[in-house]
Amino acid sequence: MNDPTNGNTGKQKPIFVTLTGLPLSIQLDWPFHRSTSGADFWVLHGDLRLENTDGLHAPISVNMTLVVKDVLPSLDRAAAEGPVINALRKEVDRQQIEFLKSGKLLPVAFSSRHYDFKRTRWVFEHANEAQLREFILRTVYWNELAGNSPVPIADPFNAQYLDVTREQMLSAAQALASDGLLNVNGEQASATDGLLRDSERIKSDMRAALEALQKKHEFERG
Repeated sequence: MNDPTNGNTGKQKPIFVTLTGLPLSIQLDWPFHRSTSGADFWVLHGDLRLENTDGLHAPISVNMTLVVKDVLPSLDRAAAEGPVINALRKEVDRQQIEFLKSGKLLPVAFSSRHYDFKRTRWVFEHANEAQLREFILRTVYWNELAGNSPVPIADPFNAQYLDVTREQMLSAAQALASDGLLNVNGEQASATDGLLRDSERIKSDMRAALEALQKKHEFERG
């Protein structure tokens, strides 16, 4: 499998944070291939690994509908990687993906519900200002722990996922720098001692999000 690097050559695998605060490392086995089951969709296998846990992960099969295939300029990694990663993050936010130490392959629909045809754009989350700031802090924190520092502030995958602009992300990062939580150099950010001292709160948020997700799946299993 290939690791999504998103331009971080020479660094550890990037950490993709969900809006609920879960840090994910994502492996995707490019490229998409036509389903061999006779169904009319395209398939991409991969694995979502939940960081800061004892091996919790979710093997996944991204099933892309023909409607979405027609929206993408191509099935190449460069064209499809952002929307796929963001669709997976949204499914985690919606508690549709369960993380286990071992698990069977989980089908994940990559369908037109992730696309706004009226505005011809991808739609995943809609972060408000407070959520945007918290997302940036968590992204910098978890990537710092993974050895990915500094972190690009206005990452296009993250901007698309949150439905915010590059300018909004840069402005939020500057505000966090004024609060002593980030070191900002141009469009890159790293953690300050102030952010690292907030480590327990960030980890507590992650544990709460994971607990809510696990309870939901335990209830569904009865």
